[in-house]
Amino acid sequence: MNYIKTAIPGVWIIEPRVFKDSRGYFMEAFKQEEFQSNVGEVNFVQDNESCSTKGVLRGLHYQLAPFSQAKLVRVVKGRVLDVAVDLRKGSPTFGHYISEELTESNNRQLFVPRGFAHGFQVLSDEAVFIYKVDNPYMPAYERSIRFDDPDVHVQWIQFDEVGSVLSEKDRNAPFLKDAEVNFIY
Repeated sequence: MNYIKTAIPGVWIIEPRVFKDSRGYFMEAFKQEEFQSNVGEVNFVQDNESCSTKGVLRGLHYQLAPFSQAKLVRVVKGRVLDVAVDLRKGSPTFGHYISEELTESNNRQLFVPRGFAHGFQVLSDEAVFIYKVDNPYMPAYERSIRFDDPDVHVQWIQFDEVGSVLSEKDRNAPFLKDAEVNFIY
């Protein structure tokens, strides 16, 4: 696998080696020893999967400490714009984001460490999105920031207020300046 550092320390793009032939393909999607020697110690405890249709925007979600989550995300069907926003107080990149297009054909993965909000926008007719997390979902610790926060200014692709599908929770999430954030850099 190829581990690519991003402009925000701790966020990684991971490109697996894909072996293709007339039968299809094979790839290792995760190899713990290799992951830890490149990214660091992470103990994933749960795998999640979602299926969404074109125009769905999920996010920007996070869980407060001590139940914050690191995530390793990828798309197995379709195409998404994946976004990670730095919420670590004191970080030189606080409020900055990384975005990466993840597709079933590029096989790229994004590692999002603890202390980041995460979201994605579906660009294909349908997308199946899978991710590993290092803490279970804890509803009492779940928080969100607005997808259209003017201070973060995420450049969503093909975003159209009328055509995009957002949950009520995401549509009404607070702006970063008003959000509860307890991550320290």
